[in-house]
Amino acid sequence: MTSGKKLRILVLGCGNMGASHAIAYSKMDNAEICGIVSTGKSKEVLNEKLGGGYPLFSDFAEALEKTAPDAVCISTYPDTHEQFAIMSFEKGCHVFMEKPIADSVVGAERVAAAAKKAGKKLVIGYILRHHPSWIKFIELSHQLGKPLVMRMNLNQQSQGYMWDVHRNLMNSLSPIVDCGVHYIDVMCQMVRSKPIQVSAIGARLTEEIPAGNYNYGQLQIRFEDGSVGWYEAGWGPMISETAFFVKDVIGPKGCVSIVAKDAGGAGKSSSIEAHTKTESLRLHHADLNEKNAFTKPDEWIDLTDEPDHQELCNREQAYFMKAILEDIDLTDHVEDAVNSLRIAFACDESVRTGQVVKL
Repeated sequence: MTSGKKLRILVLGCGNMGASHAIAYSKMDNAEICGIVSTGKSKEVLNEKLGGGYPLFSDFAEALEKTAPDAVCISTYPDTHEQFAIMSFEKGCHVFMEKPIADSVVGAERVAAAAKKAGKKLVIGYILRHHPSWIKFIELSHQLGKPLVMRMNLNQQSQGYMWDVHRNLMNSLSPIVDCGVHYIDVMCQMVRSKPIQVSAIGARLTEEIPAGNYNYGQLQIRFEDGSVGWYEAGWGPMISETAFFVKDVIGPKGCVSIVAKDAGGAGKSSSIEAHTKTESLRLHHADLNEKNAFTKPDEWIDLTDEPDHQELCNREQAYFMKAILEDIDLTDHVEDAVNSLRIAFACDESVRTGQVVKL
């Protein structure tokens, strides 16, 4: 494309994330939506929300052919990610894709290879990488010494529309794979060490999901430097909202915790806003004096830049545009996405076999 020309974006998938990304594109000076694709009525709803006038499609292949986009934004269910991404690369498009990169490790590797072969950009929707407080959370973890103990969860007491979404997701992935890749990615950024083994447990708390899947899971990761981490995720109307939001990291020198007082209220666990809400970071120092009393009070870090969910999507898409226009090397970004999925699927294997899985 020539300098000054707007990037033409084909939006595929119009649910929560797809709609948010489309809204982001509609506000950008260097991008324009050239078509909206979904199999159901969500495309009409999104089109109206955006002011109307966009070409609508039910078939992705047809949309790709007719609109000839520069880039494709994929926000469909994970079992379609690999197919749609590879189709896009074969048409010479850049791709932004919601996590996870695919619904299998080999699928993720094929997507990464297709991006490299086409010479096009691939950005995966790891939204926490664009959140100032999460960036600071990871930065502070590097001051705590080694080994680290990382404790994280995101349990969602879902009903109505969100229970429909979760049941559909569980046709292909478990909660600890679909959501877990975010927090596994955070752990890997914190420790900067090689994961060596995982173990995990899970339970099927409803007959409304496929017999082989589970809607509650908890994973544990052991790293080469002695660090350990756990992550817990549950979806469904039976899930407890008590302590649904735990995000902290402990090291020899102290600990850092995300404290989300408002996000932790009743009925909040299924809210997308609550998932990224940080509000405050609490930094605790472990230093003791001769009387074994703490030498420093805890520090409360309130970042003034606290973007809401839509603003985070705006920033993700700004990064996607920047990667394309400035030809940013995304090799590490794509490798991180594949590796976090590889770890998540090893955890899934551990749930199903009852065995520790070595990486």
